[in-house]
Amino acid sequence: MKFYPRRRRQAPTIIIISLIDVLIVLVVFLLVSTTFKNQPAVKISLPESQQAPSQELKGGASDEIVVVSIRRELPNFYIGARPVTSDRLVPELLAAVALNKNLSVELNADEGAGIGLVFKVWDAAKTAKVKNIRIRTKSPNR
Repeated sequence: MKFYPRRRRQAPTIIIISLIDVLIVLVVFLLVSTTFKNQPAVKISLPESQQAPSQELKGGASDEIVVVSIRRELPNFYIGARPVTSDRLVPELLAAVALNKNLSVELNADEGAGIGLVFKVWDAAKTAKVKNIRIRTKSPNR
């Protein structure tokens, strides 16, 4: 037996506009606070060096860095993520120097790649009149 009348409860109201505002703030905070890591385009194993200076990039706002990766397997040379033949190294670097006179080239050579491949890129960069050439290594304690 039910002696009291059952009252209908009102559904709780959720203010959806405020919820959307909070979610947008969280997304913006996530995008601003996230650090993006540069993933190498080509999987290589850098050689170790105890005497190499630290690999801090100290370029100005006008400096552009072109990363040339050298692998032991074919295709041997990559400019960024794009494979390049040895015949196309000089024209590609000449085109990059034409766009920016303060161009820097960073060589990422696989430790199994021959020294001849490294010097092909070095000579191509010197022919293209690149101002700064760096060779990346890893320190043995990493």
